Amino acid sequence: MRAAQAIVPLALSVALAAYVLAPGPGLEPPGLVVLPEIAIERVEFADGEIRASVRNTGHIDVSIAQADVNDRIQPSAAEPGADLGRLAQATVRIPYEWNAGEPYEIGITLDDGTRFARAVEAAVPAFRADAPTLSYLVAVGACVGVVPVAIGLAWRPAIARLRSGARAAILAFAVGLLAFVAADTMRESLEVSAEWGLDSAYNGTLMAATAAALVFLAMQWASSAMRRAGAQAPVAIAVLVAAGIGMHNLGEGLAIGAAAALGQAAFASTLIVGLALHNVTEGLAIAAPVARSRVGLAGLAGLAALAGLPVMAGTAAGALAFSPVSAAVLLAAAAGAVAQVIASMASWMRSEGISLSGAPVLAGAGAGMATLYAVSVLA
Repeated sequence: MRAAQAIVPLALSVALAAYVLAPGPGLEPPGLVVLPEIAIERVEFADGEIRASVRNTGHIDVSIAQADVNDRIQPSAAEPGADLGRLAQATVRIPYEWNAGEPYEIGITLDDGTRFARAVEAAVPAFRADAPTLSYLVAVGACVGVVPVAIGLAWRPAIARLRSGARAAILAFAVGLLAFVAADTMRESLEVSAEWGLDSAYNGTLMAATAAALVFLAMQWASSAMRRAGAQAPVAIAVLVAAGIGMHNLGEGLAIGAAAALGQAAFASTLIVGLALHNVTEGLAIAAPVARSRVGLAGLAGLAALAGLPVMAGTAAGALAFSPVSAAVLLAAAAGAVAQVIASMASWMRSEGISLSGAPVLAGAGAGMATLYAVSVLA
């Protein structure tokens, strides 16, 4: 009886939703016209052909009729097929002798005559998973992630010798750095959502907020689990900081890889320099909690790897198989992770007798945010 009391309202809710969403009479207004919508998520230039990744982001099924390059219809084939249900994806292959460095506009026309297009500023060969590409990814991962974080960790001995007031300011400086990272990463997630039209298909803003909240809760659980396992509070905080920065670097790696794949070499180089400088300061954020803890070189190397190595995976994914949905979700998740780290650090600082409203803490937090803002503008 109790089971029925719980199941009946659920079954009725499902039936109501099915009636409202069902095709046919339902609750559709008279004369309603639902327009098709697709997104050209990626354009690749391979030997003798152009490949466009197309996704149906609308609310009705669509069928790809033809493709064009610079407004000229070209022979094409859609794999695995031209008919796309909601959120289904296909790769449109267009035999075409393109020229590197030239701009192109790729158009996709549906069977109802609706045309969608995506412009490419300069054609560049698609990345391949070969030795030169993998070497590039390893170099980027080292220069952007592991090495800068290790440089930041080198501040640990100096932080350990600071007096209580100065140490509180350094810890707050780390919190300020993380606050800027969280805000900047969420901004990037929302920008990806807006640029790639994710709001209509995925409720992009809510998707980002949900991803951030879920990861925040997961990190909170991990923090509690580490404390129950007997981990020292400073070490647990450092691990959480490194994990949060690692998630942030995963998302940023996607941006580097995507920029390189699109031929935006100058932009990719700027991203590499900016992220490297970011990670030097973020290495300080990892070092600050464990400045007076007994953590050996192996432990510090593990923290540097946890924070820095995800850049390699992100760059590889961005260069070889960029997905705007994955990028938006990962960036938002990183923002949620870093937000939880800030909460954990603030709680730990309070337990250490540090006044969060004191002048050293407020000045340190403000200086941390201002520092990363300056780096973001200058790099």
